[in-house]
Amino acid sequence: MSFDLSNVLPEFAEPLSRVAATLTPPWFSASHWMMVGLLVGFAIAHSGLAALRRWGESKIGARAYRVLFALVSIPFAGILLLYFFNHRYEGVQLWQVQGVPWVQPTVWVLSFISFIFLYPATFNLLEVAAVQKPEIHLYETGIMRISRHPQMVGQVIWCVAHTLWLGTSFTLVTSIGLVLHHCFAVWHGDRRWERKHGKAFQVVKERTSVIPFLAVIRGQQTLKAREFLRPAYVGVTAFVLGLWWAHPTLMRLTAQVNF
Repeated sequence: MSFDLSNVLPEFAEPLSRVAATLTPPWFSASHWMMVGLLVGFAIAHSGLAALRRWGESKIGARAYRVLFALVSIPFAGILLLYFFNHRYEGVQLWQVQGVPWVQPTVWVLSFISFIFLYPATFNLLEVAAVQKPEIHLYETGIMRISRHPQMVGQVIWCVAHTLWLGTSFTLVTSIGLVLHHCFAVWHGDRRWERKHGKAFQVVKERTSVIPFLAVIRGQQTLKAREFLRPAYVGVTAFVLGLWWAHPTLMRLTAQVNF
């Protein structure tokens, strides 16, 4: 069974095709521009809703706004992943290292590490699911001792791993877009934390770092193993192992979607 989503956004696909034909070299295909457009759209939706959080919560409540945020962000992220999976080998093959023995295990290890940062145990899962009232918290424990913005670190590691493995211009463009968005999110997140917590955030900011391990090297933080022995890390590990097992099936299923 296959699905055809080729006509979902025709009003965007045609202009992007014209731009690609007139402003870019032949190898920079329309799919590159489509991915750029999707990344920009996701950044506006995701960061825009985050910026409007205080206003939105005052209108509909914290739980309802979190649900709205999820209903916008999760499907948009799914579309991004689907488009990436189906076009990842397009464009120029910049390098080909998939036959090098050390590359595959390196990619898997980096991917595992990236998920540890992308979904740290410092997040309250009940708040993410809006079971409890969502709040903006200040943390200075666990993975936050390594980096104040672990999701940015995880995204960079994920992009490095997948760009190394695939080696295509499409993957490189996607990775650059994702990293730029997360770098913006670092500034945006700090701004929202400072607005919410004021001087308390300034204290945390001085004792933590964006660059991984910089605060540890400076002696401002000390890693504590017990802070990483939390159920959420077990859940992330199980998720990654399940993803490894299901990866071939996932690739086959997404290939059936014409998008």
